[in-house]
Amino acid sequence: MIDRYSLPRMGSLWTQQRKYEAWLQVELAACEALEGRGAVPKGVAAHVRRKVKVNPDRIAAIEQVTKHDIIAFLESVAEQAGPKARHLHTGLTSSDILDTALAIQVVEAVGIILEDIDTLLSVLKVQALKYRETMMVGRSHGIHGEPISLGFKFAVWFEEFTRQRKRLVAAGEDMAVGKLSGAMGTFAHLPPQVEKTVCQKLGLQAAPVSNQVVQRDRHAAFLSCLALVAASIEKVATEIRHLQRTEVLEAEEYFSEGQKGSSAMPHKRNPVGSENLCGLARVIRGNSLAAMENVALWHERDISHSSVERIIIPDSTILIDYMLVRLTRLLKNLVVYPDRMLVNLNMTGGLVYSQRLLLALVEKGAERKAAYEAVQHHAMETWQGTGDFQQIVAKDPFISRLLKPGEIQACFEPKSYIRHVGQVYRRVFGSGMSGRKTSKPTRPMKSKQTRP
Repeated sequence: MIDRYSLPRMGSLWTQQRKYEAWLQVELAACEALEGRGAVPKGVAAHVRRKVKVNPDRIAAIEQVTKHDIIAFLESVAEQAGPKARHLHTGLTSSDILDTALAIQVVEAVGIILEDIDTLLSVLKVQALKYRETMMVGRSHGIHGEPISLGFKFAVWFEEFTRQRKRLVAAGEDMAVGKLSGAMGTFAHLPPQVEKTVCQKLGLQAAPVSNQVVQRDRHAAFLSCLALVAASIEKVATEIRHLQRTEVLEAEEYFSEGQKGSSAMPHKRNPVGSENLCGLARVIRGNSLAAMENVALWHERDISHSSVERIIIPDSTILIDYMLVRLTRLLKNLVVYPDRMLVNLNMTGGLVYSQRLLLALVEKGAERKAAYEAVQHHAMETWQGTGDFQQIVAKDPFISRLLKPGEIQACFEPKSYIRHVGQVYRRVFGSGMSGRKTSKPTRPMKSKQTRP
C-alpha cells in the first residue's frame, strides 16, 4: 500500500535502527549533563559515542533473554563500550529514554509532514488561480444550487489545509517535550536541572510535571490532529470521486498510458487514488481513537499504551506523509473539463438562478412570500421539463410587471455569482491576489484522457 516515494522519507524515522539511535542520543545527553555536574567522570559520553554502533540484531538477540528492550539496549552498548558504560542510565527509568526519544522522532516526523502540506498548499494556490473563473454548478445535498467557480473550490481547500497546518504546528510543539524525572516523576535520583539541560540539548522542552511517563493527552492530541488532516484529505478525495462520476464527469484523475481500470471492463477509468485516500483516512481516525484510549493509565503508569503507540504513531505519520504526497500529485495532474461543467450548469434550464430572480422581485417591491411562490411555481414547471426557466418567468404577468426584460436577463448571468471572488482571494491568499489568471486549461489528448 505504501509506495517507494513515502517510505524513505518518513519510514526511515521509525526503523529499529533510528529508534535505538534516538535512545542512545538521550542516554549520551544525560551522561554529558552529569559529567558537567561532576557526577560522572569526564569523557564517558565521548568514549561511548566513539565505541558504540547501534546493532538492532544484537539488541533483539539480547531481548530474547531479558524480555526488556531498554535493558537489552544497555547491555548491547556495554558490550561495545566496556566498563565505562556503567555510568549510562544513572538515575533514569526506561520511560525517561522511551518518551524523550519518541519526542525526537515525532518532531522529525512533523517536519516532514509540514513540508508535505506546504507543497500541497502551493498546488492548491496554483489551481485556485488557474480555475478562478472556470464556472461550474455548486451543489448542496448533491442537488444543483447556484453557480460557483472551480477555483473557488480550490480556495476553500487551501484555507482548510492552512488551518490544518497551524494545528499540526501546535500539536508538534505539544509533543516536543522530554522527561528525565525518574521512576515516579519526582526527581528522586536526579535534579530537575539535568532534565532541563538534556532537553535543551535535544531541542525539546522539559515537561513541567510528569509521573513515570509524559502524559498521553499530548499524544492523543497529536494523533487527533493527524486524523483531522486525514479528514480534510478525505473531503477533497470524496469531491474528486463525485466529479468523476460518469453522470457528472467535470474532472477526473489523470489516466496514464497503459493504465487499466478493470480486469473485466476495458472502458473503466476509476478514481482509485481518491478511493485509496478515503480508505486510509479511516485507518488514521481509528488510530486517533486508540491514542485517546491511552490517556487513562493505572496510577503513575502502566504499559498498556506502549504496544499501541508502537503501531499507531509510525503508521499514522507514514500514512499522512503518503496521503499528502498522493493528494498533491492527484490535484496537480487533475484533468478538468470546463465544457462539461457548463453543460451541467445549464442542465436544469436556468433553475440555478432562482434566488437571484427572487431577490430582484423583492427589490422591486414585491412581498417576499408572493415572489417566492411565483418563482417556485415556475421552477417546478421547469423541473418537470416544460421549458426554459428564463423564458417561462418572462411570460408571467406578475414578474414582467416588476422586471423589464433586461433585468430578467441580468438575473441569469453566471459570472455575477463570482463578482466578489477577488475579495475572497485576497482574504485567503493575501493582498497580492487581486489580479486575475483566467487562462483556459490545456485540454488533454483525446486518445489518452477523453472518454468516448
